Amino acid sequence: MKKPWSGRFSQKTSEALESFTESISFDRKLWKHDIAGSIAHAKMLAKQRIITSKESASIIAGLSETAEAIRRGKFRFSPELEDVHMNIESSLTDRIGDPGRKLHTARSRNDQVALDLRLYLREQMHNIIALIRKLQKTFVAMAEQHQDTVMPGYTHLQRAQPVLLAHHLLAYVEMFQRDRDRFRDCLRRTDSCPLGSCALAGTSLPTDRAYTAKLLGFSQVSGNSIDAVSDRDFALEFLSCTAISMMHLSRLAEELILWSTEEFGFLEISDRFTTGSSIMPQKKNPDVMELMRGKTGRVYGNLMALLTLMKGLPLAYNRDMQEDKLPVFDSAETLTACLSVLLKMMKGVKFNITRLKETAAGGYATATDIAEYLVRKGVPFRAAHEITGRIVLSCISRNIPLTSLSLRELRAFSPALSADVLAVLDPAASVKARSSFGGTSPSEVKRQLRHYRRLLR
Repeated sequence: MKKPWSGRFSQKTSEALESFTESISFDRKLWKHDIAGSIAHAKMLAKQRIITSKESASIIAGLSETAEAIRRGKFRFSPELEDVHMNIESSLTDRIGDPGRKLHTARSRNDQVALDLRLYLREQMHNIIALIRKLQKTFVAMAEQHQDTVMPGYTHLQRAQPVLLAHHLLAYVEMFQRDRDRFRDCLRRTDSCPLGSCALAGTSLPTDRAYTAKLLGFSQVSGNSIDAVSDRDFALEFLSCTAISMMHLSRLAEELILWSTEEFGFLEISDRFTTGSSIMPQKKNPDVMELMRGKTGRVYGNLMALLTLMKGLPLAYNRDMQEDKLPVFDSAETLTACLSVLLKMMKGVKFNITRLKETAAGGYATATDIAEYLVRKGVPFRAAHEITGRIVLSCISRNIPLTSLSLRELRAFSPALSADVLAVLDPAASVKARSSFGGTSPSEVKRQLRHYRRLLR
């Protein structure tokens, strides 16, 4: 098959080279964006009278036919034509003849692929932002149902202080909000049209790049033609945002795995989102969450792969950059899949409220409340900390909870402890007292819920 760049060459391209250099096996995903860019380019060429209106109309009709053929699965992508751009252009020329050969005027595959990738990522990010918002709304709804459910909070995976389950769930809503913000910021920098930069130096033809950008819905036009074709930091930023989002999902997955064990018993995941064992009949495995943890590592690797790919490239375009697409595609599809399945799975999660409350009362979790009680009585915090530590040590040696201590026993550790100290030992009272901004008290949790209901409306 004749190459569109074959004029300078006297020998036929090696089949080994064609097999090694083709990208159509993966960049065919960009066909929709490539055709959209070509239609806008054809309209601009006609507006600027670089081609005729009739030629432009013929090109647009031919591209529309090609798009329909691809949608219906009737299009044959050819490895001999290397990539999605040449496959579509070749199809166009076969359909309409010479006008199709004019489409590539005032552009290069270098600015074409930069455009296609930006269009693809713009679409993906809008979808991801919408999915994260839905996940936030799911967690807010769950938090609203558990405003009175007390559970143990943890540091170092050791019981620390009682918190509301709603407060714990809203921690993820806060994380997801930063994820949305990061993608929105990335979207702003991705929203720049490189088409018309050509190979690297622009063109001598009277193009109107602002018009092309407007047709494609871009908010701005890239300012430097060399940077436009050789830059991939928008893709790197997307991979970074994706990696951070996957890190948050992986942390959530780890908690759901732990909490669904018999050792914790805090929740149960629906049978619809768990699997069994091929040998142990009793097993109910949280495979979805385990896969989410595992996929996170692959998304991290995609970021590192593209960082490594770009770190030593001189300006402008280099063929190394053909390798940018697989990491981007994989990360976008992986995060989208994880968000989609998590949205469905979380609706079937059932919390064991009794177990959560029972566990919140153990592990001397209200010890800090005793220390803060002493501070309110004028005892310096370090002294209060030491006094409370001795109280806890005494209980540990006797294998009793704090609530078993009488007022007389407590006052043996400090005369500052009065009858009202007994009230602070209750986990519910401990939670209610944590009323600092952003804390776990019911009043603060209600404020956080109001904030997110407004934000997600």
